[in-house]
This record gives sequence, structure tokens and C-alpha cells, in this order.
Amino acid sequence: MLQLIDITAGIVLKSINLKVNKDEFVLIVGDNGAGKTTLFNTISGSIKPRKGKILIAGQDVTDASQHARASVIANVFQDPKIGTIGNMTLRENLNIAYKRGTPRTFSVSNARKRDAMYKEKLQILNMNLENRLDDYVKDLSGGQRQALSVIMATLSDAKILLLDEITAALDRQTAETLLRFIEETIIQEKKTCLMITHDTNHIERLGDKVMTLRNGQLTLSGKIHKASVNP
Repeated sequence: MLQLIDITAGIVLKSINLKVNKDEFVLIVGDNGAGKTTLFNTISGSIKPRKGKILIAGQDVTDASQHARASVIANVFQDPKIGTIGNMTLRENLNIAYKRGTPRTFSVSNARKRDAMYKEKLQILNMNLENRLDDYVKDLSGGQRQALSVIMATLSDAKILLLDEITAALDRQTAETLLRFIEETIIQEKKTCLMITHDTNHIERLGDKVMTLRNGQLTLSGKIHKASVNP
């Protein structure tokens, strides 16, 4: 699904090689400044590598822009303000995510179906967001906004999800809610995903394998044997 071949980028990444198979969930760990976010920015297209190739589903996207990759890569950032639009409603944000990278059109006839789908996903969070589709996103708490950004990433037809320390700024309860959502949707639906984390709890609960980024190099730390999740 995703392959990095001899990628050198930014000031830290040196001849990175990475292969992520379809439906695989990969955790990326490493010290601050190791280049984890640079790695994600290189994959998404906001940073162009100085050397190497990036393949997605066998296609060379090394020279493709970030906009061009938006149809196949969905990002969730540590700061939810980056991925959501505060002066638009939850429904409007969700509509943008749903349509991203596809020729989908919106009509009155399918509006109810979309709302029902949005509410079903939002209800999993148990944050009452399913009843706030007409509220402005700027009125949400940081945790609610982050949860919304994760749901937005799952709405598109993107082949790859990039989650960048999405629970780092959240309280324990909200972080747990988001982890359960990841387990019950992203993992259960077998979406191809890379997740940057510092939390050992994530390593115990999520992922198929752990990769460590250190001294500009990415190495396999180990494979994970997850317990099955009962929704």
C-alpha cells in the first residue's frame, strides 16, 4: 500500500525505507526531534524529499503535491484546529471531509442519509456531538474538536490515515474515548494507518507493528499481538 524507498528529507531523515501493507496499522515512536512529523509531512506531500521515492498502491507519488495526495491520504494532527474549520458547523466540516478527493455531489435527497451516517459515527464517542451538527466547531472543546477531526478522516475514501499524536493534548477520559473509537472503527474496518505516539498504552492496545525513528533511521521494533476488540 505505502512504500518509502531510500527517502532523505528535512534535516533529520536519512535514507528511510518503509513498507506498510494494505489494512496494516503501524505505530511510529521516537524521541522529540527525531523527525516523526517530518516523516508524515513527507508522506502527505507538504515536504518534498531530496532523495528517494514514495509509492502508494504501486504508483509513484514522489513529485505529487499535497493537494494531489489528499484523495488518498487523510491526516489528523495533534492540534485539531489544523484539521477543522472553526467558523463552520460540524455538518459543514463533515461534508467537506466526506467529499474530499471524490466527485460526490450533494442533493436534498441524500442529506438525511448523510446526517444519519454522521450521527451514527458521532454517537460512538458518547460526547453528544450527534445532536450538535448545526453548532459551530469553534464552540467545541479541544477534545471534542479532536474527536471530530478523527471522524472526518474516516469519512473519505482515503487509502491511508496518518494520525500524529492525536491524544497528546487530551485528558485521560477523552483520550480513552478516542482510543475506543480507533479500535472500533479504524482497526475493525481494517483501514491502513500510521500513528505517531509516545504513549506505551497505545503500543499495548493498537497496531500490527512498531517502528522506531532514531538518528534519522527507521527500524522495526517489534510486532504486536492485539487482543480482539468487542464493540
